[in-house]
Amino acid sequence: MEPLGPRVRVRAALPLQDFKVLLTFDNGVQREVDLEPYLRGPIFEPMRSVPDRFRAMTIAGGTLAWDNGADIDPDVLYYNLKPAWLEETDTVRS
Repeated sequence: MEPLGPRVRVRAALPLQDFKVLLTFDNGVQREVDLEPYLRGPIFEPMRSVPDRFRAMTIAGGTLAWDNGADIDPDVLYYNLKPAWLEETDTVRS
């Protein structure tokens, strides 16, 4: 695995269509990210099944978060890393 660049934090998040979000990072970079691949597991089910819950995202300590304790690491989003559930699946297959 290649080393990542500097750590980044989310400064702003604007929900778009479906599970897409326009993220602004603390270094000024803006990216449109489709969060659908990251929304796996029981903690993310409320966001997948209730669009208003998904859109109620907040920024907590520079991390994209929801009121039920779910969050997504900003480095994962910035560096386009695999979601944790996909990495676990790859490890099991190896």
